[in-house]
Amino acid sequence: MKALILVGGFGTRLRPLTLSFPKPLVDFANKPMILHQIEALKAIGVDEVILTINYEPEQLLVMSNFSREVETNLGIKITCSQETEPLGTAGPLALAREKLVDGSDQPFFVLNSDVISEYPLEEFIAFHNAHGGEASIMVTKVDEPSKYGVVVMEEATGKVERFVEKPKLYVGNKINAGIYLLNPSVLDQIELRPTSIEKEIFPQIAEAEKLYAMVLPGFWMDIGQPRDYIIGLRLYLDSLRKKSPSKLANGPHIVGNVLVDETAEIGEGCLIGPDCVIESGVRLSRCTVMRGAHVKRYSCVSSSIIGWHSTVGQWARVENMSILGKNVHLYDEIYCNGGVVLHNKEIKSDIMKPDIVM
Repeated sequence: MKALILVGGFGTRLRPLTLSFPKPLVDFANKPMILHQIEALKAIGVDEVILTINYEPEQLLVMSNFSREVETNLGIKITCSQETEPLGTAGPLALAREKLVDGSDQPFFVLNSDVISEYPLEEFIAFHNAHGGEASIMVTKVDEPSKYGVVVMEEATGKVERFVEKPKLYVGNKINAGIYLLNPSVLDQIELRPTSIEKEIFPQIAEAEKLYAMVLPGFWMDIGQPRDYIIGLRLYLDSLRKKSPSKLANGPHIVGNVLVDETAEIGEGCLIGPDCVIESGVRLSRCTVMRGAHVKRYSCVSSSIIGWHSTVGQWARVENMSILGKNVHLYDEIYCNGGVVLHNKEIKSDIMKPDIVM
């Protein structure tokens, strides 16, 4: 069985972190976010994953190196399909047609690279095989459907009736979760040009009454922007607590669900929650601290992301969705309130309100 992961975006919403790495390789819960998907695919028997990447030569090099490493570690074939121009969310499938179609008529997975969930892929396969349609999509329930494109479907069968973009009146509360299972015949409907699978291809299949939707159990989050990244991390750690609590850290300095890498050095008298590398007396909550970062004594970081090899000085405070890029140095006693700081900067004065430091 094969899978295709759409990784061609530029990650602009997650800058400055994506100035150092393609978005799929930004760490999420101590591993590249795309690795969560590849491991889930491998676990249910997928033996080849195709990564559709954009036209930038740098991304091809970085993703190729990552692919070789994953192939060695997981024993799964990883291939890259590179665009020569932006092709949207459907065009890359046409570009990768020869890699996807092997004559077996097996359906294949398609995933957006910035979606995190519990990946109930075996249940998804059973659902797809049972309904006999041409394509299946996962949907998830949201509290405010007016912000999204809503999938209107038959509750009993899952058959998709239509899509309504940002409805002003309530038509449903289920949205596209970015995980699909498609028969090879779907490729016959996609031309090699910039095309949207959500706005052009799926409505056609729904009109032919061959598109079905399965409600995603468990948590879901698109982690492509900082606030959702932090929310997704909390949901992921909550899920670990229920399903694999032994993977979470514990001890007198741990409050709540925390994931600590084995290479982390943690000082005495710290209060951690979650995912931190710190000196003595630090308080961290709802945050991610990347590899090589140094959070000094008695500082406080909450609802923020500290980038690779960055430093938070003593008695500093970082909060309100602040993002420090790579190699950023926040001096002692500095207050950072919602600051987005690009790479290789020294911050010597307070950032009192949300701002971008170039």
